[in-house]
Amino acid sequence: MLSEKLNELPPELQQEALDFIEFLSQKYGKAETKVPLELPWAGALSGLKDQFTSVELQHKATGWR
Repeated sequence: MLSEKLNELPPELQQEALDFIEFLSQKYGKAETKVPLELPWAGALSGLKDQFTSVELQHKATGWR
């Protein structure tokens, strides 16, 4: 059905339709094609959880900057 409709269009509109399909494919494509976010630093301060609260660590980090 889609290919029949596409073939009914003049060549320049066929290309425009294909460009639009490519746009939609990129915009709404599968999320699996995206690179997952890596957070290698996550949990790096977990050894300090008995010594400091998260708020105290935030204050210390502000002072270090």
